[in-house]
Amino acid sequence: MSLSDIQARIHKAETKAGRAEGSVQLIAVSKVQPNERVEAVLKEGHGLFGENKVQEAAGKWPAFREAFPDTKVHLLGPLQTNKARQAMELFDAIHSVDRPKLANTLARLAQEIGRCPDLFVQVNTGEEEQKAGVLPADADAFIAECRALDLPVKGLMCIPPVDEEASLHFALLAKIAARNDVEGLSMGMSADFEKAVALGATHVRVGSAIFGARDYG
Repeated sequence: MSLSDIQARIHKAETKAGRAEGSVQLIAVSKVQPNERVEAVLKEGHGLFGENKVQEAAGKWPAFREAFPDTKVHLLGPLQTNKARQAMELFDAIHSVDRPKLANTLARLAQEIGRCPDLFVQVNTGEEEQKAGVLPADADAFIAECRALDLPVKGLMCIPPVDEEASLHFALLAKIAARNDVEGLSMGMSADFEKAVALGATHVRVGSAIFGARDYG
């Protein structure tokens, strides 16, 4: 697989779903990837990347952004409140807003800094104990709470359980988004992004299929 293969598959899925070409943004998930692989994808002209950890992104992206200033980087992994300020300065979007304490921290910092990245509320569609995210039953109230804090809620995000049909979870996320008038849907990864596109994804998160297998060392 390569970047161009994945882009071609996304375009094909958009066409099949009757969606406009370019309506789905590809987030190249660069976590734990060696810098030379990331640089190769940057040199191909790709401009949207995803990281899971604030610390790793802080060590990687300031230098890359000097060389590739139009690049956007999104935080996909869980965010601790003590890293919120650094995350807001580093990232263009945060996909893991999942609890009132974090929302309140982001709102306070947004007032201090004078700006806020785009925010996605993470929904734990599979109601898995080990996973972050608000429960589907609590999603409407939490989205309203974030909006009351003047936070820019641009989308919802989910990570379906590995042993369940992903489409059911994508459909659930799309339903929650529709009734809350939320446009963005961050859903779909290497194994299932075409299903996500069919169900309305605006952002798909693909890593190893672009960069190669990760080496966690």
